[in-house]
Amino acid sequence: MLKLFHNFKKSDAMLVAIAVLFIVGQVWLDLRLPDYMADITSLLTTGTDNMKDVWIAGGKMLLCAFGSMAGSVVVAICASRISSNFGANLRERLYLRVQSFSMEEINRFSTSSLITRSTNDITQIQLVIVMGLQVIVKAPITAVWAIAKIFDKGLEWTVATFITVLLLLVGVFIVLKLARPKFKMMQKLTDNINRVTRENLSGLSVVRAYNAEAYQEAKFEEANDELTSTALFTSRVMASMMPYIGLLLNGLSIAIYAIGAALIHNVAFNADMSNMMEVLTERGELFANMVIFMNYAMQVVMSFMMLVVIFILMPRASVAAERINEVLNTRPTITDGDKEDGIAGHEGEIEFRDVSFRYPDAASNMLEHISFTAKKGQTVAIIGSTGCGKSTVVNLIPRFYDATEGEVLVDGRNVREFTQNALHNRIGYVSQKAFLFKGTIASNIAFGDNGKGPVSEDQIQNAIEISSSAHFVGKKENGIESEVVQGGNNYSGGQKQRLSIARAVARNAEILIFDDSFSALDYKTDRAVRHMLQERCADATKIIVAQRIGTIRNADKILVMEDGQIVGQGTHQELMQNCEVYQQIALSQLTEEELA
Repeated sequence: MLKLFHNFKKSDAMLVAIAVLFIVGQVWLDLRLPDYMADITSLLTTGTDNMKDVWIAGGKMLLCAFGSMAGSVVVAICASRISSNFGANLRERLYLRVQSFSMEEINRFSTSSLITRSTNDITQIQLVIVMGLQVIVKAPITAVWAIAKIFDKGLEWTVATFITVLLLLVGVFIVLKLARPKFKMMQKLTDNINRVTRENLSGLSVVRAYNAEAYQEAKFEEANDELTSTALFTSRVMASMMPYIGLLLNGLSIAIYAIGAALIHNVAFNADMSNMMEVLTERGELFANMVIFMNYAMQVVMSFMMLVVIFILMPRASVAAERINEVLNTRPTITDGDKEDGIAGHEGEIEFRDVSFRYPDAASNMLEHISFTAKKGQTVAIIGSTGCGKSTVVNLIPRFYDATEGEVLVDGRNVREFTQNALHNRIGYVSQKAFLFKGTIASNIAFGDNGKGPVSEDQIQNAIEISSSAHFVGKKENGIESEVVQGGNNYSGGQKQRLSIARAVARNAEILIFDDSFSALDYKTDRAVRHMLQERCADATKIIVAQRIGTIRNADKILVMEDGQIVGQGTHQELMQNCEVYQQIALSQLTEEELA
């Protein structure tokens, strides 16, 4: 957990110093109270007639109490500020780290776990900082200072206090030993309930269509019950500390009074009756010492009790810190190269040289010995059965993953040599699942930084025309400023695909990648979009992954894939003559007359 405190800023360190200063002042004021109480006790036991001294001592006690309260308010304000700043800084670091992750790291942690680590886990640490700054610093200072003050007041009382503290620490150790494994489990169960909830909300329409509400409810209840039972166990274990601490405090009070009574009795029993005034004075001093010791002993035990509160919070925060450090210490497998420019004469060119690829932890390669070249302005299509590796091929171009063997070249240069910004600025990418961000149509089309300055309204309108989106965008009351809700759920699948295509086109990129991006379009719109792409984006190299023969039959080159390998390569006519796999796909979709 200490590693995380490297995230403190200088301004936060200043606030910590101010807080510590006020804590020391607060402790000093708290420990002055018993001294004034002792003065009052001594004045009363000696039978003083000067009540003015009693009132003065009482007034000083009130000033100390108010001063301590003011100090605690300042410390609380500083702690809250430090905690908020620390949480914000940590969330930013986590977000930036996750942004640098490849799909391999994202899949390793899972989305639900990363969300929990960025929210719940950081909250646990913030809670410890708020409480800890007020307790972890204050309690040891109070305990040491108070022990120093009472050490010479009476050996018997000191031994009783140390025994109480020892029993308290033993109880804390046992509780933490039982609770820590459960706290680690709780954070994982929080991940799980987050996953189940997100899954249910994302697939709500499917759940309702299949009357699966009861099934989903049972799944949620199972996850919820598991989390609840674990939380109850830790709460019960921690709750057992309170009566135990109460027992120790009451036991210490009884012990101090019993020891004090015995000492006072011994003074009276062994006293010389001829010197009664000295006896009374000694008994008064003993009584005053007992009152002082009681107050200081309570301060010592209360200090350790405050530490117990932190010990209760610490295990879960410690587990949360480990989970956060796990993300922060993960080094992305995709690292930047140092090249910004490609090789002259190879602009817009894509080449795969004997590329093989295996997903992390997979038993075998997904791709085997893939080789092809796409020249500038060409349209290269990839077709094949589901799961044959089509999307995996195009995901290697923008480096969502790195090839296991072989080379992927863009503009004549290995993609590993480019900085990621430079590589992505060359590419307009449309994913298999069309995704829109909350905002407007314009903000979605002009999304991101293409390295060429902001996308103008004319570019947005041009992209809308190319993607055949003008018809439905024109019907919107606010046009390109129409609202898009999270995930684009206020648009149909075909509309989302067309806006995603518009987003890629608006980048004016030299390479356009369409990963099965025409599947939700009707044949007429599909043909219109491809025609506009060919006409308006003639200089761009286009890589199209598709299932429909109609979408790819006019491509300059078609790659036919099966079981992670290219089994055919050529134009539509060439493949119809020499590639059996392509013939089977074509005849399963179109008649021989249509193909002819």
